Amino acid sequence: MKNYSQGASPEVLAPVAEYFKVLSEVSRLQILRCLQTGPLNVTKIGEATGLGQANLSKHLKVLTQVGLVSRQPQGVSVYYSICDPIVFDVCELVCNRISIQIQKRAQEFEQIRAFSTAAQ
Repeated sequence: MKNYSQGASPEVLAPVAEYFKVLSEVSRLQILRCLQTGPLNVTKIGEATGLGQANLSKHLKVLTQVGLVSRQPQGVSVYYSICDPIVFDVCELVCNRISIQIQKRAQEFEQIRAFSTAAQ
């Protein structure tokens, strides 16, 4: 990310912050995960996520407005699909970092526990 590493201005960083803000909602991540396998209509997304119609519509609107998801009317249904598959790379990167941090904390805890047990 060239602009970020060069100390970009707030005007340049604002859309980056907005992108992460959109991804900071669990319900939106659930929706994106559902759409990873292909286009789905609102009914199928609702069944997969357990989200209610109003809540689902609100989140789909946000995801559509930022360009992560597209909306395709087909007959009486509307199908949603991923516009920007790079979002899955971003999520994978974050999940991997969190996993590494959890493993590191577990190792530190194990060392503390071993030290405490040895001291007794």
